[in-house]
Amino acid sequence: MSSYILLEKARHIQALVLDVDGILSDGFVTLTNSGDEIKSFDIRDGLGMKLVQKTGVKVAIITGRKSNIVEKRMTDLGVDLIFQGREDKGVALREACAQLGLLPEDCIYMGDDWPDLSAFAIAGMKVTVPNGHVEVRRRADLVTQAYGGRGAVREVCDLLLQAKDQYDNLLEQYTQIPH
Repeated sequence: MSSYILLEKARHIQALVLDVDGILSDGFVTLTNSGDEIKSFDIRDGLGMKLVQKTGVKVAIITGRKSNIVEKRMTDLGVDLIFQGREDKGVALREACAQLGLLPEDCIYMGDDWPDLSAFAIAGMKVTVPNGHVEVRRRADLVTQAYGGRGAVREVCDLLLQAKDQYDNLLEQYTQIPH
């Protein structure tokens, strides 16, 4: 899909809905000897999520697993909705939309594997990562350049900011020299 068509498609998006493992994290499950789970999140993804929220875009998480780490990180970022332990992502996306007062067509859904396909089927825009499963990549409107857990979400956030003509305004706030 051309960048112009992607920007046009993203212009009306009102919510960014994200899977966690493979999208916000690298998809690896790392366990300590005591059985505790470790996840890494890219700080750029977090800033991107906060920036799109400044433009009125809602951010929601739908993940099949349950993790205190995800709850803490997403709460710290001020994510609007967090759905954990949800195997049917399409049903969860409909529930998230109902809570946000939106339609699935108003959402970007970003996922990387088969459990995400039911959400892909109803989302207005579908995004995955280069190492997402081939069936997910084939159905995506956009495959990011960056990998999951390595800035892929930020790439989509920047696209949203550009589509909504807010990228330069927000960047300006970071480039001003303090007096």
